[in-house]
Amino acid sequence: MTQVVTYLRDKLRDTPLVSPEESAAEVFKMLNRDLTQTERDALFKLLLVKEAHQAGLFPKKPIDMNALSDKLREGAYPYKNRYPNKLYEKELYDLQVELLKLQDWVKRTNSKIIVLFEGRDAAGKGGTIRRFTENLNPRGARTVALSKPTENEAGQWYFQRYCAHLPNPGEICFFDRSWYNRAVVEPVMGFCTPEQTEIFLNEVTGFEQSLIRGGTHIIKFWLAVSQDEQRRRFRERRENPLKRWKLSPVDIASMDRWDDYSKAIRRMFQMTDTAETPWTVIRNEDKRRGRLNAIRVLLQSIPYDNRDMKKVGNIDPLIVGRAGSLFASNGDPLRFDINNEIGNS
Repeated sequence: MTQVVTYLRDKLRDTPLVSPEESAAEVFKMLNRDLTQTERDALFKLLLVKEAHQAGLFPKKPIDMNALSDKLREGAYPYKNRYPNKLYEKELYDLQVELLKLQDWVKRTNSKIIVLFEGRDAAGKGGTIRRFTENLNPRGARTVALSKPTENEAGQWYFQRYCAHLPNPGEICFFDRSWYNRAVVEPVMGFCTPEQTEIFLNEVTGFEQSLIRGGTHIIKFWLAVSQDEQRRRFRERRENPLKRWKLSPVDIASMDRWDDYSKAIRRMFQMTDTAETPWTVIRNEDKRRGRLNAIRVLLQSIPYDNRDMKKVGNIDPLIVGRAGSLFASNGDPLRFDINNEIGNS
């Protein structure tokens, strides 16, 4: 690049011009005549960067998006800084184009996909689902977010009300919470009996296997957040009028039952993380990183046509893993326990 600048300077020195306008015109001619497109792009970028520095638009110390936490060895979230927004938007665009390819494949092959999202309150389930669906054709993609069961539904076979919302051929369904309410939220909050929870845990694997035998793909996500981050998000909901509707009485009550939730989560993983329907755990302290990686997991899980793996990118192993890998062989949680999400025995 230095050679290009020297070349332009020497050319202008040897050319008799009478005005700044003529100088600019001559530079433009030389750029188009003597430089390749790559050289022109590099020169313009160099000039813009220099101008931005002179205007004070750049911070003195650039943020390193990959800088690791000082407490990484203690199980803390691995990154110090949030993912840069411009890079996030670019990668999200590429991934959403791939999601459209996936949807086209699902429609052409009459495939069925269930993508279910679980996690503690304020883990970012709804926002993550929106990044999956915001550019999909709504005729072939649905979000399912059921309210508490009616009196009639409460007396039915537990899975019955979910069966009405399963995907049709050629459709993708995103579950914002799912039948796994019975494994975590309901027992912790006293909405079901311990016996009902045990029946569910013993039946759910068979239920999911029957869906798979019927040709349905099932992707299960657990979005994990630390207790400090959950409290911060609750505080934001309470103080922001536009988000206040998200803060429910159950959210408030759950704050004092962190350990009870941890025990229920650990039990659920131990009983329902199978080879056919594994749990993918995403550490969602940074929502941008979490959303990008969740989409990548789905795109890498389904063999759709014309998949561009360069656009899909790599899954970040520092924040994404199988639930089964979070436990030692004796069933105890490992030291790096996803922001204390699993809790202690």
